[in-house]
Amino acid sequence: MKNTKTINRRAFLTKGSAAAVTVAAAGLSAPAVIASPNKKIKWKFQTHWPTGNWYYDPIFNGLARRIQEATNGELEIETHQPNSIISTGDVLRGVRRGTLDGALIYPAYWVGDIPVAGHLTGNFGTWDSIEEMQFFLHDMGALKVIREAYATRGVYQVGPISNGGTALYSNKRLESPKDFEGFKVRSNGTSAQVFEKMGAAPVSISGGELYQALQTGVVDGAHWGGVSAGWGMNLQEVNKYIIQPNLASHQNSEVFVSLRAWKNLGTDFKKVIEDAVLATHLEAAGMFMIRDLQRMQDFQTKHKGEIVQMNEDSVAMIRSKSLEVIDEISKRDPEYSGRVGSILRDFMKLTGKV
Repeated sequence: MKNTKTINRRAFLTKGSAAAVTVAAAGLSAPAVIASPNKKIKWKFQTHWPTGNWYYDPIFNGLARRIQEATNGELEIETHQPNSIISTGDVLRGVRRGTLDGALIYPAYWVGDIPVAGHLTGNFGTWDSIEEMQFFLHDMGALKVIREAYATRGVYQVGPISNGGTALYSNKRLESPKDFEGFKVRSNGTSAQVFEKMGAAPVSISGGELYQALQTGVVDGAHWGGVSAGWGMNLQEVNKYIIQPNLASHQNSEVFVSLRAWKNLGTDFKKVIEDAVLATHLEAAGMFMIRDLQRMQDFQTKHKGEIVQMNEDSVAMIRSKSLEVIDEISKRDPEYSGRVGSILRDFMKLTGKV
């Protein structure tokens, strides 16, 4: 039976965060609470984020708390750490089959199955701000197409969760295009394809093995979200440099849920979940940005590391190679990646980047 009860979103809107205020300003209302005879719902969510990272509780658990409070406890999200119920690489399949009800995870894991997921992760050299990312996804219609693609895999794509910028930690000084030749970098998804076109040698390494891989020289560098996300993985201890500007101003994790479970929700519950994900996304962007700036200061003063600025030729090369990868994927997947790739090309022209 569908859950059609009206819920109270005041808890969601009055948490005091700037993100919640932003969403409230968009016109969200807070209907009165009414008694409901329906059964409470309990969902299991899993993430790829290691539990020791600073952002695990405020963002992953925080999203669960926000949804539970906004529904007066009638929708509970039970959070689970990586590989606790199902392996990270099987999360999409697990949600489709009902082993999990949903996930906060990284879209790049699915680019082999859902190529357009790479656009949700974020592309190097495209967005310059979260505002640009938002109007590309929401106002230009990219997210709508991405949702269509995810639906073919039995899941509902709720939306992105900001990971901040994409910072590159490195033991090799990277300034000019030639410096990237042979650079062994931990990367995945479309990002790895861009590095390969730049002459680098991308390597797929799990988060649990990354520290040792950098320590022993298996890789020369890595990106794991922004500076502060990488800091949560202790990358500052095993790298000499942080390369700037960021490869992408924003990259994202994502929240998706079982399409079957989503269809069984009432309109109010669907609305509060989408609102909660959007608020968490905007809040996370601020959390990562301030910590990224603070950690770059700490990297120089406490770890004697160096912030290295790429030259203009390197920045231009990253953008050019990124667009090449996007166009290639568009040709292989015209139904979804092709449509979003066309939207991105329009975005790049609109913002004067090409």
